[in-house]
Amino acid sequence: MKKKITSSTINRIAFIGNYLPRQCGIATFTTDLCEAIATQYLDTTCIAMPVNDIEDGYAYPTRVRFELVEKDIESYLRAADFLNINDVDMVCVQFEYGIYGGKAGSHILSLLRELRMPIVTTLHTILKNPNDEQKLVLEEVAALSDRLVVMSERGSEFLQSIYNISAGKIDFIPHGIPDVPFVDPSFNKDLFGVEGKTVLLSFGLLSASKGIETVISALPAIVNRYPDIVYIVVGATHPNVIKQEGETYRLSLQWLAHQTGVESNVIFYNRFVNLEELIEFIGAADIYITPYLNEAQITSGTLAYTLGAGKAVISTPYWYAQEMLSEGRGVLFPFRDHEALAEQVINLLDNEAERHAMRKRAYVFGRAMIWSEVAKRYMESFERARAERRHYIPPGFAAKALDKYPGELPPLKLNHLYSITDETGMLQHSLFSVPNYSHGYTTDDNARALLVSALLEELGINDSKKLLTRYLAFLGYAFNPQTGRFRNFMDYQHNWLEEQGSDDSHGRALWALGAVLNKCNSPSLHGMAAWLFEQTLPAILPTTSPRAWAFALIGINEYSQKFSGDRRASQVRDELAGRLLTLYQNNSTADWHWYENELSYCNAALPHALLTCGKLIPNKAMSDAGLESLAWLSELQRAKGGHFVSIGSNGFYKMGGEPARFDQQPVEAQAMVSACLEAYSITANKFWDKEAHRAFEWFLGRNDLNLPVYDPKTGGCRDGLHSDRLNENQGAESTLAFLQSLLELRLTEHSQLSMKVVQ
Repeated sequence: MKKKITSSTINRIAFIGNYLPRQCGIATFTTDLCEAIATQYLDTTCIAMPVNDIEDGYAYPTRVRFELVEKDIESYLRAADFLNINDVDMVCVQFEYGIYGGKAGSHILSLLRELRMPIVTTLHTILKNPNDEQKLVLEEVAALSDRLVVMSERGSEFLQSIYNISAGKIDFIPHGIPDVPFVDPSFNKDLFGVEGKTVLLSFGLLSASKGIETVISALPAIVNRYPDIVYIVVGATHPNVIKQEGETYRLSLQWLAHQTGVESNVIFYNRFVNLEELIEFIGAADIYITPYLNEAQITSGTLAYTLGAGKAVISTPYWYAQEMLSEGRGVLFPFRDHEALAEQVINLLDNEAERHAMRKRAYVFGRAMIWSEVAKRYMESFERARAERRHYIPPGFAAKALDKYPGELPPLKLNHLYSITDETGMLQHSLFSVPNYSHGYTTDDNARALLVSALLEELGINDSKKLLTRYLAFLGYAFNPQTGRFRNFMDYQHNWLEEQGSDDSHGRALWALGAVLNKCNSPSLHGMAAWLFEQTLPAILPTTSPRAWAFALIGINEYSQKFSGDRRASQVRDELAGRLLTLYQNNSTADWHWYENELSYCNAALPHALLTCGKLIPNKAMSDAGLESLAWLSELQRAKGGHFVSIGSNGFYKMGGEPARFDQQPVEAQAMVSACLEAYSITANKFWDKEAHRAFEWFLGRNDLNLPVYDPKTGGCRDGLHSDRLNENQGAESTLAFLQSLLELRLTEHSQLSMKVVQ
């Protein structure tokens, strides 16, 4: 037994990634790496911080000290605080896009930005053709990390050539494997009742990308030559596949085995096996097969395990297999080519001497990959990261002026949203914080709620799909196919009070539907949303409300980001945007930069709509008009003290008159936040980001009465600001206005900033 290393200059290491008993490859890797280092370096304390993808988490071992919630960005910030105050010397991150929340796993950036200690990140996925979000997230992960670990030479090449990362920052450390003896396959076969059989093996969490059907299709030819062949497929179906598709793939494989007449030669072991069981299965295999369907796989734990155990391996030529099986350590066959696979299997079985020579080459090569050796390599990387970090000031200690460190946003609280949502949808009003059944429901509010739910989905907040389904169902029920319009008011007994709702409710519904189609990753909802959008889009053209046009335009532009080739949507957009621009050109003067001779409600939606159209059409006149009118409105809604003051609903503001100061409505602050964030995204001018925050601060108490309109106890928002008091009722419109503003600001800070590479 090798002597354990008992000392290191690094006393406390935190490992971030999935962790057993969660069933996935990253969980197995993180657990094995953490345990290997803890075993080799007895003076070093290793703690784990796994990411939970289910509400109840998992029955973790005591090494787990803090749990992150995949889609809750606040948990990432709390994790950073936990690490900073607990004397952690080193953080080792396992990075894979799919295990962290946010677009392309961007939630992890919120954690990494706040850490004060060195960071070493292992990259489990390195894409050759990343999309913009994937590329920028990985580049920032790299910038925030002191060192990067790759498990293949090709991974290092990609980092340098595609992501412009210096070779000096990259450490190549092979995928770790258990230290197992070189055994004869017959030794373990009796454990599985296959003694006397020739065993082909594939293992891992089952999904369609694994290509198991290729092996089953090859079996008839193999069985014809070697009737004693048995093919064992070890592993449960991937939990994410179970959620989306159930056991459809496994059933298709079983059907294929029956169809091809090899059902007696195939064994499915439908369970997530522990390491001891897995070693026994590997030991019993004569030939291991990885028939993956996609070349873009930079590493594979299953291949590493079997190679290191000295198995004869046949694989499709994905990147990791090309590298690991070179120099006679295995053989390759083309993707999806079952005939070529059959030939390779028969060839290896016909040539026993060649097969055993291949096994020996693989086993010798794998000696450098056993976990004890990999643990040493990681500790060397940690030491390098620590030495290099001493030359820099940790970013957590850098002093920041107030203008570089804006006020923190309040935590997201959905209690009141749930309170005023029932099995039908969003109730319209509340008496204080208690739902008011007597006023029933509106399509207007359910459309707002659907939009907020789409933002929750984009941020990866739990339960968003449940809310999306409920509010989308309400819009579906509100649609009147005879008129092509949405009804709006419905009483608590579910009686519609009109056959056709307001123009504004129709425009808001289109906005919400467009957001669902653009922001949500729920294909089951897309069909309904797309159908409703298509059915109701034409009816916006006969409407006469500029605000209805604006709401619809924002929704059409959301829709067009996913379906830019939809000619009819583009035609409707161009028509409505042209109307808004004409209104502005006809009514704007040297001192009145507006679309009408009066400012009324949701004013900022008008420039917001023109800005989105100016960007996407593109049309410079629309962009200029949008920015000019928004700047004028921004100045108009600035009090002498600098705080936001909206046009009051008690009189509005007619040209030549005086703007009404009260009652100030939450929807005005929300419209301003949304419009200013759109201007910021287009121009990158920080003035607009500050204006958005200024409008948002109105909710928090920076207003004429210095009273918070948002209620942090309930998570609701009061219905307005009177001249002498708050309106204490917390209705749907107000609460949704606050939530929309908060979520859009969070998306700006945590998504757009996540896309910006650290300079």
